[in-house]
Amino acid sequence: MSTVPITKHGAQLLKEELHRLKTKERPSIINAISEARAQGDLSENAEYDAAKERQSFIEGRIADLEGKLGSAQIIDPLTLEADGRIVFGSTVHLEDLETGDKVTYQIVGLDEADLKDLKVSITSPIARALIGKFAGDVVGVQAPAGVREYEVLEVRYI
Repeated sequence: MSTVPITKHGAQLLKEELHRLKTKERPSIINAISEARAQGDLSENAEYDAAKERQSFIEGRIADLEGKLGSAQIIDPLTLEADGRIVFGSTVHLEDLETGDKVTYQIVGLDEADLKDLKVSITSPIARALIGKFAGDVVGVQAPAGVREYEVLEVRYI
């Protein structure tokens, strides 16, 4: 089984979700199933069917999270020694050379990517173009509208 990179923060979020599912959601759904069973005929019991479906979802998510955490290679950006090079976990400040817009991204694992939080997946085109570059480098990124050029302003490990 291969390892999957994830930041320390991303792993913590997955662990918290797993804990919540096991300690709150699972017992709650077991109670809901018991109550629905007590109502009698299960063949026409919508509450029972809904509870069983929810239980199936929760158990699937628990298995998924346990698998992800089991194969995770947890990387703490604070401990990286990449000598200013962009690597997994880096926070990168960029300037779009065409528009002058500035943006900051953190390169994270696939499960933690969230563009609203400015976290891009290591597999995204922008992250692939940035890996290995340094502050001052100009990077061409293939976007749907064509190639965009960015200058790397700063690389941080936070």
